[in-house]
Order: sequence, then C-alpha cells, then structure tokens
Amino acid sequence: MKVEDKVRLLKLFDLYGSLLSKGQQEIMSCYLNNDLTISEIAVNLNVSRQAVNDSITKGERKLDSLEKKLKLCQRIDDLEKQLESLKNAKKVDKKEK
Repeated sequence: MKVEDKVRLLKLFDLYGSLLSKGQQEIMSCYLNNDLTISEIAVNLNVSRQAVNDSITKGERKLDSLEKKLKLCQRIDDLEKQLESLKNAKKVDKKEK
C-alpha cells in the first residue's frame, strides 16, 4: 500500500473508525496505527491471514463508503486549506505594513 493511501485510510479511520465492528476496529488499528503486517496481526489475534485481509478490505470499503456519503474528511481538508490561505494573507499584510 502506498504511503498516500495509508495516510488517507488513517484519516478516514480516525473519523469513522468507531462505526466499524469491534473486530474490524481492532484489526484496522493494528494495521494502521501499529503498522503491523497481515501475518503479524493474524498471529497476534489467532486468526487466519485471509480473515485479517478480508477484514481490512471490508473495513476500507466501509470507510470509503462513509466518506462518500458524509464527506467529513473532504470538509476538514477544505477548511485546512482556507485556514492556510488566511494565514498566508495575514503574513502578506504584515509585510506590507
């Protein structure tokens, strides 16, 4: 998984993770927050690698679906861009004075 994809998924998990099942939350947390491999998670939780992979895949789909419907992550990104723009405008005003 690319770093950008993992960062995006981590943001979505932070926003919507509590809406996943307890098992998905645990597996996604191990995968995203603790940076464990699928094999490591499977050994730690005493489940198959396929079960871990399925849980990650389903969790990712659910997180993407929630973002598509609610767009909270997009709104946060837009607000951060606006804030940065305001900060830059303030710096320009100070330099002009």
